[in-house]
Amino acid sequence: MIQARNIHKSYGRLEVLKGVDLSVEKGEIVTIMGKSGAGKSTLLHILGTLDRADSGSLAFNGTEVSRFDNAGLASFRNRNIGFVFQFHHLLPEFTSLENVVIPALISNNKENEARKKAESLLEYLGLKDRLTHKPGQLSGGEQQRVAVARSLINNPAVVFADEPTGNLDSGSSQELHQLILQLRKDLQQTFIIVTHNQELAQLSDRVLVMEDGRLKE
Repeated sequence: MIQARNIHKSYGRLEVLKGVDLSVEKGEIVTIMGKSGAGKSTLLHILGTLDRADSGSLAFNGTEVSRFDNAGLASFRNRNIGFVFQFHHLLPEFTSLENVVIPALISNNKENEARKKAESLLEYLGLKDRLTHKPGQLSGGEQQRVAVARSLINNPAVVFADEPTGNLDSGSSQELHQLILQLRKDLQQTFIIVTHNQELAQLSDRVLVMEDGRLKE
């Protein structure tokens, strides 16, 4: 489903990615590990179209997205890619339901349909009683589940997760691990995860290590 070929990225004289190749199948859970500063998040941002490679190609289901202009890339990203970050990035002034609905509204979905989908996702994730709560009224684990619901609202081809358990206690981390497995089982959801969490990595189909600017099995 995803094919990245010979991805290079430098910042000034610092060469971070030195020819990365990666193929990911639908429904696969792939974890990327490595030391801090090794380039894991840089690669995730390029795969997720948040940043551009200096050279190389990136295709989703055969579509060469690295050739899109910025507007085309933003539209593709909104419709096909979900993100879960370490610090949730929920908007504090909005409720759980409103936070989840936002990406659907950006995609010009009808508001009533988007709200129904968001309510269904939040209920599926065990947050039926938290629809009207704002992020400050939720636990860390609950905030992360809201972020997961938001990542799923547009039925993305892939969810990219950058240290999704990095800000959670062990109990909430375990819940998120099981949730990822459940989403793969129920929705055949594809995940690419950057993490230092060994337990999360062990649940993946493949663990790749970023070392010296390249990925290794």
